[in-house]
Amino acid sequence: MIGDPSGKSSERNLQTPDQVEANIAAIRGQLAKFLDFEKDTNPAELVDNSTWIAPFSFLEFLRDVGKHFPVNLMLAKDSVRTRLEEGGISYTEFSYMLLQAYDFYHLRTDSECELQVGATDQWGNITAGTELIRRKSGATAWGLTFPLLTKSDGTKYGKSASGAVWLDPKRTTPYRFYQFFMQAEDADVVKLLKVLTFLPKEEIDALEAEVTAAPGARAAQKALATAVTTLVHGSEACDDAKKASTIMFGGGLDGISETVFADVVGEVPTSDFETDQLSGEGANLIDLVVQAGLCPSKGQARKDITAGGIYVNNERSNDITRNLTAADLLFGKYLLLRKGKRNYAVLHAS
Repeated sequence: MIGDPSGKSSERNLQTPDQVEANIAAIRGQLAKFLDFEKDTNPAELVDNSTWIAPFSFLEFLRDVGKHFPVNLMLAKDSVRTRLEEGGISYTEFSYMLLQAYDFYHLRTDSECELQVGATDQWGNITAGTELIRRKSGATAWGLTFPLLTKSDGTKYGKSASGAVWLDPKRTTPYRFYQFFMQAEDADVVKLLKVLTFLPKEEIDALEAEVTAAPGARAAQKALATAVTTLVHGSEACDDAKKASTIMFGGGLDGISETVFADVVGEVPTSDFETDQLSGEGANLIDLVVQAGLCPSKGQARKDITAGGIYVNNERSNDITRNLTAADLLFGKYLLLRKGKRNYAVLHAS
């Protein structure tokens, strides 16, 4: 309910208890793909710090936790100092490191948790916890940090950054997830292979050589996208994402399911049209190309069709007299139109 100011230039939005509960359930579902919460021996645990923070009165917290933190040391923390220089920080977020420190103390005392792991921007919060543990109980605790995942230009990946991807398929479909890694820059892809996959070093070294020798083949990106998508969403979802990708690169539609095609529809301009347009002799291709927004005028559409630059359901169509009927609909409701190699549009029958 209180956010960490680390790496943030402004105050986080406070969340309601219901929002927090929903987030906990969602996080557990995502982690269950990687951790076993159900096994009898040493199962993974997901704990809610409100169970030990909420019973604390404010006076108790100041007495039992606050007294161990000199304000001058708190002000020296990078996350606090940066915010002070940029316009200020609320007492709520200023106190965040005390809450995280107490979390570590509680877990060390009650669950024998000796190690806290986080990104480098959490170093100050983690060491605050190790110091609180030392002061209150004399026990030893450890911190392990790893670098933030950044692009070659220095910008970071993350949920608050532009172009972020989510583990939840409702927020980022497996197709879009796969494409995110397919679009990794050559300068970034080898690092991503090393930190996000379990591919053998020898295979990554070979892929690194491919980046230099044949960058157009994008072998490293394909290996990265396949490995990470399979890890997060499973092999079946990864296969579907690959099939959807072939559509966007002019591949055939045989064997494509409606679910896979729906992922494509979500990525290209889509317009609704009346099914009645395709009744009888159908609708002329020229009119539909203009209606889909691929050409600004019928004259331009006529030229593009004649030149072989227009595709219907990924098959070239150069007949300006062609009419499309309901028989041309994919799954009884879609027309996939394309101009050139990459300019797609979908007409959705309603």
